[in-house]
Amino acid sequence: MENAEQQLFSAAAITSFRLNGQFLAIAEDLAGPAGLTAAWWQVLGAVLHEPLPVAGIARAMGVTRQGVQRIADLLVDRGLAEYRPNPAHRRAKLVAITDAGHAAVARITPRHAEFAARLVAELGIERLTEIVAALAELSAAVTILGEDERG
Repeated sequence: MENAEQQLFSAAAITSFRLNGQFLAIAEDLAGPAGLTAAWWQVLGAVLHEPLPVAGIARAMGVTRQGVQRIADLLVDRGLAEYRPNPAHRRAKLVAITDAGHAAVARITPRHAEFAARLVAELGIERLTEIVAALAELSAAVTILGEDERG
């Protein structure tokens, strides 16, 4: 039988899994009409403001380097991103978004803005801000505890 702490941890995990699934479904719906998948959009979003190495994108997204590498290669093949030399590391090239990549992401913006407005209308800006802060705090705590476990 689980104690109260275990039940709370399980509820947090299950809720996070469900929320992740919901966000991925919404992202697929938003990205699809722009010719992107949620994963492609996520990688392009990571390099929207500055080129990053694949490992840096993977760390920011909390996924494997191999998964990001596969997506980056697809984006480069489709002309949505390009590899650039990395002055800090000769072999780890930087992934940079191209003009075509920017255009694809821009096609998502109107529907993204509309969904964001509906979410704020449902929860209120202050409550959504609190929720985002709580999720970030939970993520940071799990990261620290995960590092302790692997330590």
